[in-house]
Amino acid sequence: MHQLWYQLRYALPIWFVGLLTDWWPDNRITIRLRGMLFRRFFRRCGRGLTLARRVTFLNLHGIEIGNNVYFATGAWVDGIGGVTIGDEVKISPYAVLASSSHCFKDGSVARGGSRTAPIVVGSGTWISSHVVVAAGSSIGRGCLIAGNAVVAGEVPDGVMAGGIPARVLRPTPQREPNVLKRFGPPPESVVETRSRTQR
Repeated sequence: MHQLWYQLRYALPIWFVGLLTDWWPDNRITIRLRGMLFRRFFRRCGRGLTLARRVTFLNLHGIEIGNNVYFATGAWVDGIGGVTIGDEVKISPYAVLASSSHCFKDGSVARGGSRTAPIVVGSGTWISSHVVVAAGSSIGRGCLIAGNAVVAGEVPDGVMAGGIPARVLRPTPQREPNVLKRFGPPPESVVETRSRTQR
């Protein structure tokens, strides 16, 4: 009975919403609309959720999302063990947050079942493309997890971490932006680069 309730409350509606919206192009309007449609299915979700196409969520009843969070194309999140994502987190293409791991029994992973453990991602963190965050991991506030890293433990606040398994590399880089809006002329650095390459 519980399985039927879950399918009707979460799995089928979220599949249907994804089916209806995955053909939309990714732009400022559609990623907000898609986020608004998905919000009601999570355990908790703040305002300003934005979602690109083909984001996969499993066990949404275990996922809590803060304000102004963005998921890029192909991100995959399983909330079976509990996933908590703070405010202003950016999750890049094809990142994986898996709050469960497979077990082996009698030499076979197919017979072993799973173990679950929660994942926590602190506010202001950027998880780069193709990162895997394993069950039981905790990432601090204001972190940058470098592309292709595997987080399998604790990452403290305010650092850049990378590698397999991920380790602290240095404090989170603090750089001045050269783009603050998507429209208008290109930044001066882009114009200078173009003029140098055309000489």
